[in-house]
Amino acid sequence: MFAVTNLTQIGLWLLYISFPIIILYILFLILTKAFRYMGFTSLEAIIIVICSYVLGIHWTINLFDFELTNIFANIYLFPYDNWRIGINMGGAIIPILLSVYLIIKKKIPLKSVLFGIIIVSIISFFVTNPVEDRGIVAYFPFWLLPAIFASIATVILSWKNFHKAAPLAYISGTIGVLIGADFLHLPALLSFTPEKVTPAIIGGAVVFDMIFITGIIAVILDGLIMFRQRSREGVH
Repeated sequence: MFAVTNLTQIGLWLLYISFPIIILYILFLILTKAFRYMGFTSLEAIIIVICSYVLGIHWTINLFDFELTNIFANIYLFPYDNWRIGINMGGAIIPILLSVYLIIKKKIPLKSVLFGIIIVSIISFFVTNPVEDRGIVAYFPFWLLPAIFASIATVILSWKNFHKAAPLAYISGTIGVLIGADFLHLPALLSFTPEKVTPAIIGGAVVFDMIFITGIIAVILDGLIMFRQRSREGVH
């Protein structure tokens, strides 16, 4: 009985440890798969995901009595009353730079880019709300809608040229949420006056932020919808 109890405890302990690792690994596979859909190699996809996370979070390393801190995680833009408005490197700046890169590299038509961004911006505006003590928030399942509309819009626009659909979905989802959720709601958020100095960081949840997640989900949905087109030409 004693041995059985110990084995049960060990099994539960291993389960508690392995479960979050497995979840993180699955998320990692999804992220890298999405970037491969956009035309990046597996190595480039891994580098992008790791850099987005490492550069976006706050970390401190003590090395030979020297303390190294990630000072690039949040770049502060301007103060307003007790608000300190900033933007996160991994959750916003890197997705913006990737969007610009994809527009140029993949030669995405600007008309399609603007259409996709406008659609996602409108949806993002209506599914998000500024909350005084939490920032700009969206509740499940409504925060999925911008990604769904980004995917549908870009599939329609790029049905005959599916190679550009995934990059366009990412651009529309990322920039659309940035404009519709963050920029358009910023005046309403600043109308609140917090009692103490409070940071309001665009993309502050890093790879779990709505800006980052919307672009990834839109690309994954695009890949599922256009599976037949990809299969015909052997694209994986």
